Amino acid sequence: MIFSCAKNILSEAVTNVSRMVPSKSAVPALEGIKIKAADGKLILSGYDMEAGITTNIEANIEAEGEIVLSARLFADMIRKMAEDFVRISVDDRYLTSITSGITEFTILGIPSDEFPELPDVKSDDAVEVSQSALKSMIEQTIFAVATNDSKPVHMGSLFDLDDKSLSVVSVDGYRLAKCTYPLLDDNKLSFVVPGKVLTEVSKMLKDEDEPASLLVSPRHIVFNIGSYSIISRLLEGEFLDYKKSIPQSASGTVTISKRRFVESIERASLLISDRLRSPIHITFDKSGLVKISCSTSIGKFYDEFPCKMTGETTEIGFNNRYLMDALRAADTDEIKVEIFGALSPIKILPPEGESFLFLVLPVRLKND
Repeated sequence: MIFSCAKNILSEAVTNVSRMVPSKSAVPALEGIKIKAADGKLILSGYDMEAGITTNIEANIEAEGEIVLSARLFADMIRKMAEDFVRISVDDRYLTSITSGITEFTILGIPSDEFPELPDVKSDDAVEVSQSALKSMIEQTIFAVATNDSKPVHMGSLFDLDDKSLSVVSVDGYRLAKCTYPLLDDNKLSFVVPGKVLTEVSKMLKDEDEPASLLVSPRHIVFNIGSYSIISRLLEGEFLDYKKSIPQSASGTVTISKRRFVESIERASLLISDRLRSPIHITFDKSGLVKISCSTSIGKFYDEFPCKMTGETTEIGFNNRYLMDALRAADTDEIKVEIFGALSPIKILPPEGESFLFLVLPVRLKND
């Protein structure tokens, strides 16, 4: 196999594909990138047996072939080449020469037949969403994906297609995050994508209107984003019936500046650590004030700021990090907080509509 191509294009592709390559594996080939030179293109693949990625770039192919090279080492070598073009040749013993100008590396590759085949996904269920919308939905919900495997299906986000809309939902037992985007198609489809895959997908998405397509089969999903295809197994199990978990008929409603709320929680958090845990006391006062206080062995904190409120005064305790995650995920200058009692979760929404919805469970205060 012999090919040459632009260094910057190859480096970008190798870096992106490397994200799906495990740092350690019982199968040495999985720690590498499979490189295939054929039909005037270079096809690069990474795979960890749960999720994989492929892409193709333009290259000058002198001799077709396949090889697997260490992802970490290959990425570092390409990145540190001084010239704009690189040339790679592989002999019959898989000895691989990587040259750029007068600089040359020689490393031993792995036969491509030792690299497991990525699943071949065939399905009639395809969904198109703009890259910017999909990126926003993932980023606004990923914080609420469960990080322990007490219920493995909650270690992913639910994609729920219904009524010409796509909702992405994450839950972890302490909070719920839901983001909704309108679609033209009226598909009815529901599946759960692992959170770690969505984190990588969001890095590949751009803030533009170019579409990303989702190809869904009973066990796998493929995200087609530009020249990249990311494939993942779907999580199995019964996801929380989130529609029944969202409370209705609020006893109070607060409209508030997101920035002012976040800044106050950040100040209170200076007194809280993993060693010094304490709930943040928030009083939604019907006089039109939000009062925030906190007390630990380090000291005490108090702050207040105006809001627009309907309903009775309510004091609620919260874990500062859980509340902060939800507030930061809101993408509006103002937010609406719906209150359902001192021991019930609050609902965080945009001032109008429900493009995003966050539930945060309270912490019981000592005087409750």
